[in-house]
Order: sequence, then structure tokens, then C-alpha cells
Amino acid sequence: MAVNLDGQDDSAGPVRGTQSLLRIGMIWLAANLVVTTLLTGTLFTPAVSFGTAALMIVIGTLLGVVVLVLIGNMGTRTGLPTMALTRGSFGIRGSLLPAAANLIILMGWSWVQAMLAGVTVNALVAEATGFSHPMLFSALCQTIVVVLAIFGHTGISRVEPWLALVILVVMGFVFAAAFGAFSPAEFAAIPVDDSLGGTSFITLDMVIATAISWTVLSADMNRHAKSSVAGVVGSGIGYTLSTTIAMLLGLVAFSTVLLRGHDATPFDPAVIVAEFGWPLGVVIFLSVMATNTMVVFGMVTSVVNAQSRWRLRFLPTALVLGIISVIGSTFLGLLNQFTDFLFVISAFFVPVFAIMIADYYLLKRRGYSRQILHERPESRYWYLGGVNWIAVVVWVVGAGLSYLLAYVAPSPVGANIPAFAISFLLYLALMLGIGRTGALGLRDPRDAQPTGHLLDGAEDTSALRLED
Repeated sequence: MAVNLDGQDDSAGPVRGTQSLLRIGMIWLAANLVVTTLLTGTLFTPAVSFGTAALMIVIGTLLGVVVLVLIGNMGTRTGLPTMALTRGSFGIRGSLLPAAANLIILMGWSWVQAMLAGVTVNALVAEATGFSHPMLFSALCQTIVVVLAIFGHTGISRVEPWLALVILVVMGFVFAAAFGAFSPAEFAAIPVDDSLGGTSFITLDMVIATAISWTVLSADMNRHAKSSVAGVVGSGIGYTLSTTIAMLLGLVAFSTVLLRGHDATPFDPAVIVAEFGWPLGVVIFLSVMATNTMVVFGMVTSVVNAQSRWRLRFLPTALVLGIISVIGSTFLGLLNQFTDFLFVISAFFVPVFAIMIADYYLLKRRGYSRQILHERPESRYWYLGGVNWIAVVVWVVGAGLSYLLAYVAPSPVGANIPAFAISFLLYLALMLGIGRTGALGLRDPRDAQPTGHLLDGAEDTSALRLED
């Protein structure tokens, strides 16, 4: 989903965006019309009522998209991808911590999506021929994805928005079939199973976690927007529409299975494919091919761009990560841990984005200078030894708090909202309070200097590389 990145040297530095509001909107619309978002909608009923689940999908998406567009706008204004932007708040070397977390998350996403595509293809093949081997089909699907990520990612990024229109048509048929068979009142009357322990805020946390998982790529995509308006409005509308449509479709499709009295296993694409037929299966397969290709490509470029000293090359890095992703896609038991995976993502990245937003929009006055591109002690973003230790400490506190509120002492308002608020306020308080002492390189008079797009007045677009 790092659209238009080509894996060459110029992908390492800032880029000047050229894409319109409509194009950005279509990219985000396409990106989240994907099976993982759809199947997340199958996780809610009957743990909570149909109406509560639908309401939390809308509220959680609207809350999550605020963080997504704020991080994406940093990409538009500077030209940098998300992980490179963490240099501003975590320090030139400290940014390797969130970059490493990002690599783990993207690898996890690529596994999950390959497994879901494999299970879907297996269901279609088994129905037609009787042959069943979901592990084999998962590995084959991921192999295709790796090949496309290396050789065909540019074409996929161009086709993906138009593929979204096809997916929307099929989704429309599923909605029509579901509401043609049962009335909205019948969906609303599905009894809640209290033994599942669901609450409205657990549902809300899962929806917000979906937005957080996409935010790791928001600046990668929005740095190609030609203006902040195009980036903010396009991504805001595109993400909100695609997420609510896809999750509501999963909710409606799964509820239809419940209403028919059939066996209903959450987060299993074979269940809804069996209910609505092979066109939905084909759509799931194609959406995974398109989206997972860009996930693998984004993962490779994140590793290549995370540091400058080792000068990693795209193809060898892609092959190594591709092999790992194919092997990982065969561990199908991980699908049963998807809810925990979502909470791990939010625990890792909710504090990261709270820190980034506080640092960029409040402390650095909506601007990073070109010194963010240089891995040198003279850089303003070197802090102490290349690391902003305040950001690291707040990140650890925020992630620990998120885990505590999710698993140890469940909060009545969920984990993500308190973790974000406390990380945001704690970072500001420590940066301002300790910064007054002049310690740790937290405050610098260069922060008051005017800044613009990182390509303004620069000819070298590969500036993230360490200069010789």
C-alpha cells in the first residue's frame, strides 16, 4: 500500500505528492475493502447485539480515522513515510524501535491475509473436487503475493482502486441477499450470548485497533497527495467508507448465518462463502492478492528505509522476507489468535501515534527540518546518542498500560482511548518539564526555525541515505 514506491534509491527520501483528492480517496477505499476488515465484522455478534455492533463500527471508525489522517498529513507535509517520520520524535536511532515493531506487525498481516486467502481457495476447490489442503493453498497464495510484490507492485497499485469497484458490486449483492431473506428487525432480535463476555467497549477497541493497524501506512500513502486537503479529505472519506462497509458486511453476513441456524465460526471465510457462493470467494481471493502484495512491498521498503548504514537492497531483502512470510502463512492455528493480534497492534502503536502527534503538531510546530534526513550527531533529531529517551519511556508506559487495561484489569471504557490520552499528555509533560533543564537534547532553538516540505530547496531526493 506504499503506493508508487518503486524500491529504488529515490524511495528512501521524501517525495513530492501529485495525487488528487479523488485518487487518494479511491486508494483508501480500495485498501480497506479487504477480507481481514470484513471478517473482523464477524467477531461481534452474538457477543453483543446487532445494533450495538453496528453502532460501535461507526463510532470506532470515526475515532480511529482522526489519528489516521493526522499521521497521514505529516506524510503529505514532509514527503516522508510513517516510519521515517518517527525519527522526529524518537530520534534518528530511536526510530528503529517502532520500525522493528512495524516489521513484526506487517509480517503478521501478511500471514493472516495469506491464510484467509488459502482457506477461501481451499473451500472453493474442496467443493468442486473434494481435494482439501488449506496449508498448501495458503503457501501458494503467499508465494503469488511475494512474486507480485517484487515484480508487479506498481501494476497492482494502479489496478487496486478499480478492483474496489468490482468488490463493491459483489458486496452490494451480499447485502441485498441478506436483507432480502431477513428484515432489519430480525437482525436486531438476534439474542445476545452473555457467556461470550462481549461489551460495547471491547467491540469499540477492536474497531479502533483496525484503524491503528492501517495508520502505520497512512503517511506512506498520503505523502503522494498533492495537498493536505487532498490527503486529509481523501483518506478520511475513503477509509471511513471502506471500513464501515466492509465491517458491516461481515456483521450482516455472519448474522445471516446465525439466523439460518447454521454452524457459525467467527473469522472463517469458508462460513460466509458457503452462504453466499463463489463470487464472494473470488472477491476475497482477489482483494487479498491486491492488498497483501502492497503489504509485503511496504514491509520490504520499511526495512530498506529504516536505516542508512547497512545499505540494504530491495531484491535480496524482499526474497528473505518473502520466504519468511510463505513459511509463516502455513501456521493456520494463528487465525484463532486474531483478536489478540489486533490488541497487540494497538498496544504497540497507539502510544507511538500519540507521541508522534504531540511532537509534530504541538512541540515542533507542524514542521520537521531536513536535518531529520541525516544520521549525524549534528542533527537536531539526534537527541542523546540518537535516541529521544522520553519517547521510549512513554512508549513503554503506554504499551504496558494498554496491556493492563485489556487483559489484567479491563477498563470500562476499553484500552485504546485511555492509552492514547495518557501517552499524549505524559509525553507533553515530560518533554516540557525536563526540556526546561536542557537535558537529553529535548529542546532546541532550531525548532523555532521555519520549515516546509523536505524537498523545498533540495536537489538530493535520496537524503535518507548517510552521506559519504
